[in-house]
Amino acid sequence: MNAPTPLRTVHVVSLGCPKNRVDTELMVGGLLAAGLSMVASAEEADVLLVNTCAFIEDSKVESVDAILELAEVKVRRPNARLVVAGCLSQRHAPELRAEMPEVDFFIGTGEYQRLLEVLELDAPLLAQPPGLLTGAAHPFATGSRKGRPEYIADHLEPRWIAPDTFSTYLKVAEGCSQGCSFCIIPKLRGVQRSRTIEDCVAEARRLVAHGALEICLIAQDLTHYGEDIGDPNALAKLVRALGKVDGLAWVRLMYAYPHNFTPELVAAMAETENCCNYLDMPLQHASDRVLKRMNRRTSRDEMERLLTDLRVAMPDIALRTTLLVGHPGESDEDFEQLREFVERWRFDHVGAFAYSQEEGTASARFPDQIPTAVKRFRRSQILGVQQAIAREKNAARVGKTLEVIVHGLSEETDLLLEGRHRGQAPDIDGVVYINDAPDDIGRGQLRMVEITESHDYDVVGHVVA
Repeated sequence: MNAPTPLRTVHVVSLGCPKNRVDTELMVGGLLAAGLSMVASAEEADVLLVNTCAFIEDSKVESVDAILELAEVKVRRPNARLVVAGCLSQRHAPELRAEMPEVDFFIGTGEYQRLLEVLELDAPLLAQPPGLLTGAAHPFATGSRKGRPEYIADHLEPRWIAPDTFSTYLKVAEGCSQGCSFCIIPKLRGVQRSRTIEDCVAEARRLVAHGALEICLIAQDLTHYGEDIGDPNALAKLVRALGKVDGLAWVRLMYAYPHNFTPELVAAMAETENCCNYLDMPLQHASDRVLKRMNRRTSRDEMERLLTDLRVAMPDIALRTTLLVGHPGESDEDFEQLREFVERWRFDHVGAFAYSQEEGTASARFPDQIPTAVKRFRRSQILGVQQAIAREKNAARVGKTLEVIVHGLSEETDLLLEGRHRGQAPDIDGVVYINDAPDDIGRGQLRMVEITESHDYDVVGHVVA
């Protein structure tokens, strides 16, 4: 009997949100620490790894397509190992196992630390490959934290960060305990488990040492960070602690629920110099009737008081929200309340999604489902309102000088550089195009840019001394 082919290379496909991206970086970190190397081509890989998303139907389709594409590669490389990780594995592993015999292993959201075990890889190397952050002797911790769903990574876990990365994510908690009626996340990720402030700060220092200028704080439910370990003001304390990390230029808060958004947190954001006056706060709706059916824990009045407090404390704050249209039972009147809410509060960025009927959620069982055509129409209406607001807000930035983090050459044209100001989060918001750039400008620099031109979602400017 022939010995199994040694596993030397890995090809990775990562889908879904930044929380999934961090999981991918941790899985790759473990593999690199065990001696594998990354390859860009699946045709050269001994391990084919796809980290999936299953939040809504569209994401499930994208995940299945990615698995099938790698399965075709495996036909040509029969000795390769195909591993499917993440939310789709967590939710549908039994069905997928029956339908996709090409897949060797399914790894759930809380058990990616088993990756080396299932691949039968040896103990990790002592040498650290480029881009690998680790403070541990072994790639994954064992013991009481091992296994689903209690597992949560700490700052000692190996994590692979792509070279020349100056903007990255710090996942401070895992899971969610809110129980929104439309959301499958608690079943995929478990209840909320928070890391300690000290652990998060330790990872932030490692990320900065690796070259990070910007850290985005993320969790399934950022605002309730620390509540499960007895400290409802933990996020405010963490923001202030990160304000003391040398070399950390920007801190950004994302996925922050309006519930439990304390006055201490508002003050911490306003008073911490490196905390961007930016907030990503998914509000979902503005009709109290719909919010109640969604099992959200805030009313419209409470949300509006919080928005007022934020704008009083930080008049230039950039606000992003996510809205869900077409939830079962949403009437024309409910939708009009939502549209009026968007017009009144003039958010800087809005993501609007049509409700997806997800099996296993309470909302999926509601009898008054909204027709797909109506959901799509309502989504287009919200996005149309927001487009006009975004255009006006960007026009108001013309003539202002903003601090910009430079990404490098634009993806649109090599005649322009591209960056972001503090009011723009990576990957989801607009960008700053930089023309007439000086010769000494480079990727990952912070430069002052005077805005000279505006568009619906992006602005244009030039570097000033």
